[in-house]
Amino acid sequence: MAKASKKSAQRRATPKLAKVAAGDLVTLFDFVRYAVSRFNEAELAFAHGTTDPVAEAAFLVCEALHLHPDQFEMFANARVSAAEAKTIIGLIHQRVTTRKPAAYLVNKIYMRGLPFYVDERVIVPRSFIGELLESHFGGDGEAGSLIDDAGAVERVLDLCTGSGCLAILAAHHFPNALVDAVDISKAALEVASRNVAEYGLEDRLTLHRGDLFASLGEARYDLIISNPPYVDAEGMAALPPECRAEPKLAFDGGADGLDVVRRILRDAPDHLTPEGGLLCEIGRGRERIDEAFPELPLLWLDTEDSEGEVFWIAAADLG
Repeated sequence: MAKASKKSAQRRATPKLAKVAAGDLVTLFDFVRYAVSRFNEAELAFAHGTTDPVAEAAFLVCEALHLHPDQFEMFANARVSAAEAKTIIGLIHQRVTTRKPAAYLVNKIYMRGLPFYVDERVIVPRSFIGELLESHFGGDGEAGSLIDDAGAVERVLDLCTGSGCLAILAAHHFPNALVDAVDISKAALEVASRNVAEYGLEDRLTLHRGDLFASLGEARYDLIISNPPYVDAEGMAALPPECRAEPKLAFDGGADGLDVVRRILRDAPDHLTPEGGLLCEIGRGRERIDEAFPELPLLWLDTEDSEGEVFWIAAADLG
């Protein structure tokens, strides 16, 4: 009896989308509106490359139609064929009923306008570091550049690389640099390898399997970047279904969220050049970091969509 009740409860909890008759939805705008209504109705969570139901709906519609997200406005009033409509409705149904991140449904995410392959072997990338590379490292950011000449950077390390997207962005931004990218997950590195090959960077970007610096010997870098696991125990317990579809290893930062960050800060001085530095993303853990490392002169960097979620520290200040 208990098993039957449990099954009934699961059936009730699974949203069911009403059938859409042919001709009910005509343009790209129509399908975005329909998707937004269904997403709101299902109370989905948005934190995987898109931050709201409208952006996510537009992303899914464009992917179904093989359009870059930047092309949506150009074709917003275009009519959708019956076959295309079926594909779009299918994706909307999957997003609502499975609660999987949209990126997994289409095996794609965009960072800084560039597409990357993703699947359940890696966390869906949504780092602010890509923007900061452009604004603070050889760029024209208002706050000034932390590294003046991007062309002078010779070696870059990406720790906890996952899909390899940040390492690839770094390779693009620092044209003369050799890039090492490390992850402890063999499965994640398989995805990263696919992305590295897609961008033809095999000669400049090397993937390493290992626990942070363990596989790198005595190598030193002009820049270390990392978006490590930083979710604390309370946050892990409250993750929405979308995040639970991602690898736990990529989130879990221990009781206070700082287990991995502590190790990075401890060992980074042994792997930085004298003029180098560390760029590390820690989400909303600034207060915990400041309390744990009051002696470190961390520079907190803001982006268009974040405040104090990424810090920079020069090698000289790490000791």
